[in-house]
Amino acid sequence: MNLRCGIVGLPNVGKSTLFNALTNSDKAQAANFPFCTIDPNIGIVSVPDERLNNLAKVSNSKKIINATISFVDIAGLVKGASKGEGLGNKFLSHIREVDAIIHLIRCFDSKDIQNVNPTVDPIRDLEIIETEMKLADLDSIQKRLEKNNKKNIEDKQLKILKIVQNSIDNEGDLSLLKKQFDKKLINQSGLLSIKPKIFVCNVDEKSIQNGNEYTKKFMTKYGKENTLIVSADIENQINQLENDEKKNYMEMIGLKNVGLDLLIQKGYKILELETFFTSGPEETRGWTIEKNSTAPKAAGEIHSDFEKGFIRAETVSYEDFISNNGWVNSKTNGKMRLEGKDYIVNDGDVLNFRFNT
Repeated sequence: MNLRCGIVGLPNVGKSTLFNALTNSDKAQAANFPFCTIDPNIGIVSVPDERLNNLAKVSNSKKIINATISFVDIAGLVKGASKGEGLGNKFLSHIREVDAIIHLIRCFDSKDIQNVNPTVDPIRDLEIIETEMKLADLDSIQKRLEKNNKKNIEDKQLKILKIVQNSIDNEGDLSLLKKQFDKKLINQSGLLSIKPKIFVCNVDEKSIQNGNEYTKKFMTKYGKENTLIVSADIENQINQLENDEKKNYMEMIGLKNVGLDLLIQKGYKILELETFFTSGPEETRGWTIEKNSTAPKAAGEIHSDFEKGFIRAETVSYEDFISNNGWVNSKTNGKMRLEGKDYIVNDGDVLNFRFNT
């Protein structure tokens, strides 16, 4: 599966700059005026995973193929977007297509970069965006409930719509939906306000390590679990450097990890994803699946025929594959297992599928 994350926020908070940094490109126009981005920019990025290189060495693979993640740079949102203000309707339709939302929030002062609001206030800015998504959901829910008289909605979907409507009206906790309904059912509702979220506080260089008054205020309210501190401008500069220069510069400013790595880690965590591998002489490849996926479901990520005709999966843990120097020794030393349809794949499993077509 290819994870899609949409970068959203008010105009001029650095969305296009962050997008260019994450995708190591200049695809997104970044300029000092609102609505610089109109149509969404999409960039597909390889998910860094040092385990792939180690597996490829053992298997003497001709090529390495990383799992991928897509970032979507979506037009800036303004108050009233749910009623069509700014590029609201376009913005909201693009959000419906992503798996997770990256809220980019301005947490820096600058006389050079326009701000759509007179002051810097990350909590207020996030609330503007969240309110517009909730208002759009209420409008969508109302229309769908009215249509239900003519075209019946599935009972569980109907329950989700009514719960979300009630939660928004009464400022309830939307995260409780996950305890009541399957994730696939929730996603099928297409509602914006219940999509998984990552909060990215965009700071200046001096605030990279310890944050600032804005990030502290924000984290006091929203916590640290889904929040990152990143400087979009610095990330963009880093990506323009060669490897040695990049390493030296990061050490100089005290930056341990680039924003891409941090975002992917957060994304995998909140979406409950993990990675399994296939490895042989032709290629070593990483595959993204949901946690608690069965072996046939994992096989289906490679090809639908693998899932339909699944027989068994030859399975070795990453650690055993490396320490036993590949498939042959893993089998000889009793580290390879034959798993059936009920096997739950673990992160790092190296799999070889047997199937009938």
